[in-house]
This record gives sequence, structure tokens and C-alpha cells, in this order.
Amino acid sequence: MDKLLYRPKEAAQVLSISRSALYELLRANKIRSVKDGKFRFITARALAEYVDALEKEAAS
Repeated sequence: MDKLLYRPKEAAQVLSISRSALYELLRANKIRSVKDGKFRFITARALAEYVDALEKEAAS
């Protein structure tokens, strides 16, 4: 089974960006995240949607 939730550091690695860049995307609402107690996660779906949005933007 593929991973469904990523900690911010892991999500940044998946996207090949810095952790601070990931937090900027979160603040700008370009990537969605969820909280479970005190922990923040980015879903695999949110990462895929962000990449899809980048592809659509590049095609415009």
C-alpha cells in the first residue's frame, strides 16, 4: 500500500523543495493539509492535486 499521509518534511522531499517552501505553499493555500492532534500531515491526494495544478498552469 502506498503512503497516504506525509509529514511536512517528507512532503517537501517528495516535491523536491525545501521545508520552508512547503510551508509557504501551505500558507498560500496551494497545498492542503490536515491535523491529527498536534501533528500536521499532507495527504498524497493533496500532493497530486498540487502537481496537477502546476501542469495545468504550465499548459496555459
